[in-house]
Amino acid sequence: MADDQETHLTVAISSTALFDLTASDKIYIDDGLEAYRRYQIAQEETPLEPGDGFYLVEKLLNINKVLDKPRVEVILLSRNSADTGLRVFNSIKYHELAISRAAFCGGETPYRYIGAFACDLFLSTNADDVRQALAQNVAAATLLGRKRSKQGSGLLKLAFDGDSVIFSDEAEQVFQNEGLDAFSTSETEQAQQALRGGPFKAFLGALHKLQGEFPDGESPLRTALVTSRGAPAHERVIRTLRDWDIRLDESLFLGGKDKTEFLRAFEADIFFDDQAAHCERAVEHVATGHVPHGVVNRSQ
Repeated sequence: MADDQETHLTVAISSTALFDLTASDKIYIDDGLEAYRRYQIAQEETPLEPGDGFYLVEKLLNINKVLDKPRVEVILLSRNSADTGLRVFNSIKYHELAISRAAFCGGETPYRYIGAFACDLFLSTNADDVRQALAQNVAAATLLGRKRSKQGSGLLKLAFDGDSVIFSDEAEQVFQNEGLDAFSTSETEQAQQALRGGPFKAFLGALHKLQGEFPDGESPLRTALVTSRGAPAHERVIRTLRDWDIRLDESLFLGGKDKTEFLRAFEADIFFDDQAAHCERAVEHVATGHVPHGVVNRSQ
């Protein structure tokens, strides 16, 4: 169990994001709750296979082993009951994941406990739960796509879009409402004015603090900004991060180019973006979290 005074980063994940519950969910949809309960109890000694977020969690928890300190905690937040959730905890034990805290909510949404657990990030396959977490000003994303194999590198690599994810959507609103030329002009005029923080600002700050535990060049954690911005809109981003005293290891200003090949080259373990179209392209190659925040998601 992690010591709350020593933990720098707390990540909550749903059972469907941590493990592959496809077969179980089909039984629930086709045959109802009681059939699902009976199936999970009958299978509770059969370990679940890794889900979309499994290897991310495994690498996060490995940071504690590298440091020999409890700096990262992962918490399970599940719509299962404790009865049906026993299989999930047995699978956690089987896969040797150091997860000791959980909330089993018996069919209700678990987002209510995100604040009580002081979570920095919430990952789920349920978009409604993710939106509720974002409404509590907690970084959250809907994990998309298929199961992933572990990346060959021991490094944990996280890639982030900028506007509406790390930063607020104030600049994105100009782009969506007035177009690229107005966006470029606005960002040039406000280059000295820091952007407001977006939903992932605090999470990125926690990652930066965690990286500070390691000597230069020895961190098992690497971050990248992968943004559609290009010059001259790059300057405001650089100055904003400097103003926040947050460092990213890599910053890719792509000027509208597709992000997918760059994410593959970075070998991202996960990529966070607010735009569904970017996520749909990326998810074929890297684990992807859709952040339903900002102007492009309001109509949804």
